Amino acid sequence: MITNTKPPKIPKVILLVESSRGSGRALLRGIANYAHHRGPWSFYWEPGGLEKAWPTLRQIEADGIILRDVEKVDEALASGLPAVVIGHRQSEIPGLVNVVTDSEAIGRMAGEHLLHCGFKHFGFCGYTENSFERTAWSEIRAKFFAARIREAGFAAPRQYALSERPEAWPKERHALATWLEALPKPIGLLACNDDCGQQIVEACKLAGLSIPDEVGVIGVDNDELVCELTDPPLSSVAINFERAGYDAARALEKLMRGSRKLPPRILAVAPHIVTRRSTDFVATDEPHTRRALQFVRDQGRTSISVDQVARAAGLSRRALEKRFRALLGRSILEEIRRVRTDHMARLLVETDLPVTAIAGMLGFEDAHHFARYFRSGKQLTPLRYRSTHARYGSEGVR
Repeated sequence: MITNTKPPKIPKVILLVESSRGSGRALLRGIANYAHHRGPWSFYWEPGGLEKAWPTLRQIEADGIILRDVEKVDEALASGLPAVVIGHRQSEIPGLVNVVTDSEAIGRMAGEHLLHCGFKHFGFCGYTENSFERTAWSEIRAKFFAARIREAGFAAPRQYALSERPEAWPKERHALATWLEALPKPIGLLACNDDCGQQIVEACKLAGLSIPDEVGVIGVDNDELVCELTDPPLSSVAINFERAGYDAARALEKLMRGSRKLPPRILAVAPHIVTRRSTDFVATDEPHTRRALQFVRDQGRTSISVDQVARAAGLSRRALEKRFRALLGRSILEEIRRVRTDHMARLLVETDLPVTAIAGMLGFEDAHHFARYFRSGKQLTPLRYRSTHARYGSEGVR
C-alpha cells in the first residue's frame, strides 16, 4: 500500500547582508556552511541589503530573517519573523539576538600591536555620530585603545572623526591631512575599520607623510581586498565573521523552532592581527635595537635564540638586553615568544593542519613541547584556542 507523505518543510530564510565588503561575504559563508550541514534551507538574498529589498520584502513568505541593523530595521522586524540582527550602526537591539564585534578586545589588541612597534605617540580615527549612525562600536574601540595606551604610561591618543558617508571623504581628506600634519611623529594610529584606515593612508600622501616611518596605521576587519589595495598594504585586526555567521544561523534555527532560551549576543571575536607594511616599522632611533627587532620579526617564526638576535644586532647579549628593557619594557626572549606564538595562533585558526604537523613545521620536538610553549603565551592549549577561534565550532551559541 502506497501512502502519501508530505516532504518536510524547507525553511525559507531572508538574508539582508551586503556582499560588497569582506565582512559581509564572510558572514554569508558561515550562514551557508551551517545550512549546508544542517539544512536544507531556502534563501532569499538581497546583496544590496535591506534598502534594495524593502519594496518586495513584505510579499515574501519566510520563516526567519538575518539582517544588518540599517535604517529601516525596525520596520523589517515589525513582521514578527524570528530574527538575528547583525550590528553595525546601532547599539544592540533589546529582545533580539544580536551579532556584535568584540570591540573591547579589538581596541586593546591594536594598542598592544602599536606599542610593540615602539611608538610613543598615538591617535585614533573613527566616525562621527548622527541621528541614526551611532557607531557605538567605533566609540568602544577608541575607549579601550586609549585605556591600553594609558596603561603603558603614555598620553591618551589624539582623536579625529570622519563622516561614515563615503561620498563625503574626498572633501574631508584635506582636513584629515591637516590634522595628521600637526601630530607628533612618529605616531601609531588605529583606524576604526579598514575603510577608515585607507582614508588615513590617502590623507598621509596628501600631507607628504611617510608610512610607516612617520605614521603607522592599523585598521580593523582585515578585508583583504581593501587592505591590499591600500598603498602601502594595511595592517588590520582580523575578525572571525565566518564563525559569527555560522553561529547566527544556528541561533536562527533555534528561534524558528520556537526556542527562546538564547543569549542576546553572539560575539564576533578577533583572534589575531595581520601585519602588513603600514606598521612594519620599529619606532626607535637606536640602531642596535632596531636591527634586533627586525631580525626577530623576520626570523622569529623559527626557533631562534637570544644569542642569535644579539649577533644580528651587533651588540653583546647583556647590552642588548638592557636596551630592550629600557626602550621597550620587555626582554629579548619575551619578544621572540610573542612573535612566535602569534604565528602559531594564525596557523591554528587559518589552517586545518593537525597540531603535530604545525609543531613539526615550526621546529618543535613534539606536540607536547609545542603545546607548553603556546600555552605560556596565550593561556590556552592549542586545541582550545582553535576551537574558540576557528571558523566553525561545536559550542552552542554564545
